[in-house]
Amino acid sequence: MVAVALQVEGMSCCSCVKRVAQALLPLPGVSGVDVDLPSGRVRVSGELVQGGDLLIGALTDMGYPAKLTSDDSIATGLSQPKVVGCHSGSTGGCGCRR
Repeated sequence: MVAVALQVEGMSCCSCVKRVAQALLPLPGVSGVDVDLPSGRVRVSGELVQGGDLLIGALTDMGYPAKLTSDDSIATGLSQPKVVGCHSGSTGGCGCRR
């Protein structure tokens, strides 16, 4: 299993986090997505044979420009999308419409 760390721009709420996860999870080889909303960091795990270009392209197409980063400070519990630091103070669906 491989993990790729990305810096993603434009995420401002839990809805953005959900859209980012929805853009990445269907991609070939992706088995987990972990999003740190305050820092804009996303860690993707799985059998990522196509590397980061496919991930970056999918996010950019959704309106979230991204780039590879070497920062490994994101937690490694990657089985399901996870929200960290939502503006509402909750973890998971805040329901905002930003």
